Amino acid sequence: MAHKVNVCGLDTNKLPKLSAAESEDCLRRIKEGDPAARERFLLANMRLVLSMVHRFRGAQADPDDLFQIGCLGLVKALDRFDLKFGVRFSTYAVPMILGEIRRFVREGNGIKVSRSMRDTAYRAMQAKESLEMRNVVDPSLYEIAEEMDVPVKEVVCALDAIAAPMSLYDRVSGEGDDSLLVIDGISSEKNPEEGWSERLDLRRAIAALPDAERSILELRYYQGRTQTEVSADLGISQAQVSRLENTAIKNLRAALAE
Repeated sequence: MAHKVNVCGLDTNKLPKLSAAESEDCLRRIKEGDPAARERFLLANMRLVLSMVHRFRGAQADPDDLFQIGCLGLVKALDRFDLKFGVRFSTYAVPMILGEIRRFVREGNGIKVSRSMRDTAYRAMQAKESLEMRNVVDPSLYEIAEEMDVPVKEVVCALDAIAAPMSLYDRVSGEGDDSLLVIDGISSEKNPEEGWSERLDLRRAIAALPDAERSILELRYYQGRTQTEVSADLGISQAQVSRLENTAIKNLRAALAE
């Protein structure tokens, strides 16, 4: 018996299910402008959205809100999908759904910027205007920093802190089918689009680990050292290496499950 879940007043137990052949047929009819096929296809894929929402169960956000935002990502994916891509729709849609939900969670939580950082950013914008009034065309960060008499690093950090976060699925240029997304410029056969969000999550999770755990993972999984070699390099017992490695992996799993 299917598990019933109610989200946004929708009983997911009553959603239609499509076989691979039926999905392909629906996609063809959608391209031909069939609204009934579009509605049926979207309803059938709402379970996909729900599975993505479950990944954010630890977030400070209402699941119904996350589901609606995920559905927007689903619609965007359908509007941009083409059978010529040679991939399953779910493979194409998942990163787009995740991107929409992550952006919502990130913007909803808000990024805390210190008062001093905001003041530095405000002074940097004033310095830029002052330089432009003196006919300095498009002042560089170095010129702005010199005008403020502060290190250029402070200017860069302050302006970056107040900048609006960018999603991998933000449009860079163009309209409609000809639009270019941020991810279009960084995806490749070696780094396919659907794997980017997972790699970014992993990178952030590793960066948040304590130094000792991060060093163990670096030596074990990036440099290919054995536990015995790591033990000799760090001057600790093999048992300590094993314990640190297991703790690091446990912490990574917990972070990626949030």
